[in-house]
This record gives sequence, C-alpha cells and structure tokens, in this order.
Amino acid sequence: MKSLLKFITCGSVDDGKSTLIGHMLYEAKLLFADQERALELDSRLGSRGGKIDYSLLLDGLLAEREQGITIDVAYRYFTTDHRSFIVADTPGHEEYTRNMAVGASFADLAVILVDATKGIITQTKRHTRICALMGIKHLVLAVNKMDLVDFDTDKFDAIKEEFSRITTEFQFESIQVIPVSATEGDNITTKSPNTPWYQGLALLPYLESVEVHASDDAKPFMMPIQRVCRPDHTFRGFQGQIEAGSIAVGDELITLPSHEKAKVKRILVTDQDRNSAHAGQPVTIQLDREVDVSRGCVFTKDNQLQEADSFSSTILWMDDSVLTPGKDVLVKVGTKVLPGTVTAIKHKIDINTGNTVTADQLVKNELAVCEISLSDGIVFDSFEKNKSIGGFILIDRVTNMTSACGVIDEALQSSDNSGRMDTEITRDVRAQQKGQQPLTIWLSGSVADNTAIAKAVERRLVARGYHTMLIDNSAGESVRQLAAYAALLNDAGLLALVPAGSANESDLAIAKEMIGQAFLPIEAAINSNLIEEAAKDIVKRVVKALIQDSYTI
Repeated sequence: MKSLLKFITCGSVDDGKSTLIGHMLYEAKLLFADQERALELDSRLGSRGGKIDYSLLLDGLLAEREQGITIDVAYRYFTTDHRSFIVADTPGHEEYTRNMAVGASFADLAVILVDATKGIITQTKRHTRICALMGIKHLVLAVNKMDLVDFDTDKFDAIKEEFSRITTEFQFESIQVIPVSATEGDNITTKSPNTPWYQGLALLPYLESVEVHASDDAKPFMMPIQRVCRPDHTFRGFQGQIEAGSIAVGDELITLPSHEKAKVKRILVTDQDRNSAHAGQPVTIQLDREVDVSRGCVFTKDNQLQEADSFSSTILWMDDSVLTPGKDVLVKVGTKVLPGTVTAIKHKIDINTGNTVTADQLVKNELAVCEISLSDGIVFDSFEKNKSIGGFILIDRVTNMTSACGVIDEALQSSDNSGRMDTEITRDVRAQQKGQQPLTIWLSGSVADNTAIAKAVERRLVARGYHTMLIDNSAGESVRQLAAYAALLNDAGLLALVPAGSANESDLAIAKEMIGQAFLPIEAAINSNLIEEAAKDIVKRVVKALIQDSYTI
C-alpha cells in the first residue's frame, strides 16, 4: 500500500503557488485528457499571452481568475508510482490568512514559496509561524521565479541563509530549499540544467521520498468519542476515529472524564467485526458493561491525559472583530464543545521577530498567548503528542463562525483539583491545629514593591504567632496560577501572602472565585520608603479580618 503525504502550498500573493502545483500535475501526466484540454483552452484567454496558465487548474473561482489570486483552499488528490498525495493550495493574501490556517491544520508538510526577486517578506514569516503553530514539522522552501534572476546562485543562497535564521526558533524536523521556476518547469518534476549548482532533488521526487510519518500506532491508545450508537436495546456502541495507538478485544479502557474502567467486548470497522484496530481507523467499540460516556469523552488505556477547566494557549485570531479580555466564545477541543471566556491576553507575538509585545486586544491575523476559562473540564494532551486534543478552535457564539485557532500550552487549574486529595485531615482540622483561620492576603500594585511589603507583613505576622507562607511571583505567574497556589496553602491552614500585581476587577473576580471567602484583597501602591508603615497597617487589617471572619474588605 502506497504511503500518503498531505501537504500545503503557502506564501505571499503572486509567489506562484497555484502555478507550481498545476505545472507539477501537468508535467507528471497526472491530468485526465479532458482536464488537459480544458486547461489549454482556458489559457488562451489567460494572462500569459496564450501560453499555458497552470494556475487555472487550481484557481477555479471566478473571482480568483479575474484577480489572478487564490482566495479559497483548493484541494487536489493525485497518485504517482511512489506515493499518494493530497495537496491544499492555500491563499497568500493576508485577508485570507484564515483559509491558509485551515489548510495547514491537516498537513504533514508545507511547501512555502518565496519570490526570488523579492526575497523573504512578512507574509513568508507569518505563514512559517502559522505552520509551526499548526504542528507541521517538515518544510520545503521553494525559491520561485529563479528564471527572472537568471538563476543567480548568490540570490538563492542569500534567501536560503535568511530563511535558516528565521526558522531557528522553531522545532522543524526537516527543511529543504529548492530553486524552481513554476512557469517554466525548472526543478518541478526533474532536475533543471539551469541550476547545475543545486545538488538536491527536484520538488516532486523530493515529495515522493521525504519521510514525515512517525508511527501513531506506537503511541498510547486514545480515541475521542464522536457519537454514541444505540440502534436498539441490545446494542450500545461508541464511535470515533482512533487518533493514536491500537486497541484489541479484551483490552481494558479508561473513560475520561468519568475515570470508569471497562473491557472491550467488540470492535467494528464499518459493519465488520475485527479483533483489533489501529490509529487512523474509524471504529465502533462495544464495552462489557455500562459506563457514563457521551460525545466529547475520551477513551484511553493508561490515563496519561490531562484534565483542566482553564488553560494558557497560543492562538491565531481570525475574526474581523477585535478580541478583548472577557470575550465569551465556544471552545471546541477534539469532539467536545464548551462555553468559555478569553480571560486574559498575556502578550502578542511579533510576526517578524518572534518577540513578545504587551497587548490588551487583538485584531485580525495577530498571534498571541491568551488564557481561556471553560464552563467545565476538558480532556487534553500536549499538541506534540496528539493534535486532535492538543489544538482547539474558538467559535463566535452569535455568528457561529470560527474566530480563532490555537494550541493548548499548559493547564492553569485542574478541573479535578490536582494537588488535593480527599483525606480525613480537612482544612478545618489543619486550621484548628495551627490555631488560626486560613486567609489569602492578595496585594495588588507593583509586584516588586508588594514583594517587599509582603515580606515585612510576614515578619510581623510570624512575630504574632501566625503560620504563613509567601508566594514568589518574580516570574510573573498568571492570576489563576497564583490563586491556585494560595488555595492550596489555605487548605493547609496557612495564611498565604500573594504579591499579585494586578488590580483590575476581572482578575480580582477570578481570584475570589478560586479562593473563596478566605480572600482579602489589599491595594498597596505606596512609596518604597514607607514599606514598614504600610506593613503595620496591613497587619492590623489582617488581624481584624481574622477576628471578625470578614475577609473581603
């Protein structure tokens, strides 16, 4: 059986993406006779003076042919003697970045085109960054229009060197740079005599031979549930596609998030019984007992997946509207869709340099790191291990349009209260042992000043006999992380001092929700020369709150 390579072409407007793929199909004799004849007839009215316009094979929309640009994603399926292919020809115009991201989400490899007369430009960098975000590990940089620079090796080497510099921050597994002419056919299907200095393969032979598939069968078993099938009272099956690993009749499965266990009674691929199934196959699994499973749940074997109701993520904002913190959205992870809120924009990512930029809003086509809170917990894995439950999309609640795509970076708070264990030693028992009520003293303002104040407050509280713990916020932790740490310290019966830094109402509301009644917010923006005076005043307020059991002052 031939291997399958799914790849995209991307790059800036008029870099020759559609022409490249069209010429490849034409030269490799991968067109039907009627397609070839239609192409020759259409080209008579094209933009090349009667010469064959290979882009017409992929640019099928009227608007695309009128403007000479790609607007929608065009998919083509073809097979050579060595491999089968699915190619997505994606648009290069910044306005259609959304469509490019859609194409990248399915691909194993990206062919990024750059115009040899222009070199690396902003859109080249944007598409490279989006490819990395979408988990593509293999790149081909096709330096196109080499015929317009007389196949100058110096120009080619300069572009190759610059591209090498801008990709050093990413974890691409392979990068091949090929000099081509999409219109004239140089290095498309065979080596060109115009580039004797290029020692590598032509584009099509390289695509036929490049190895991109790590075996998903070797990974731990994982299958998101798409549908519960119950045609009658005698049968209840769970349907979905196996995203990783393999399964066999008799294997024990864990259902998430319910954490119930059951054994595989029966496996069906279409309507045929099978003893086993592997990654990539759509299956129906019947279990040996009833379990609480519905669409959005996940089957696994070893329970190494994570669960959370809030997470930090890197997103590409694709909506015409501006994104600001507090935006309510629908979040789709795997087969699960939940209401959620974008609670914070941590920073934007500069397309050109990769540097972080402070931001309080996002506009269309910007990349950023954001925090997202969900109405309930989700099951997820790292994007590196499982794209299907490591990535997500944000959906506008009103228009139902996809507003953003992204990947989960880390959980901010575990929905199953990781770090806590139900025991007979409760918070009240620990507090009674210490002779105090747990409390979080949340200091807002400058983190540096607040840390100094918190240290002074802690010294005075310890001198009075209180049991305390100061949380180190020198790394600029998120509000949710700080609140989660404080809640754990309160569970231990301690007074937690948090130099939080943020004083906006949404952050305070998040912290209050996570910590509960044992929450004392204090704004401590003071002159650094008055730290001891501020500490003395704060201690008075803390003691008063503890005596009165009235924390929110």
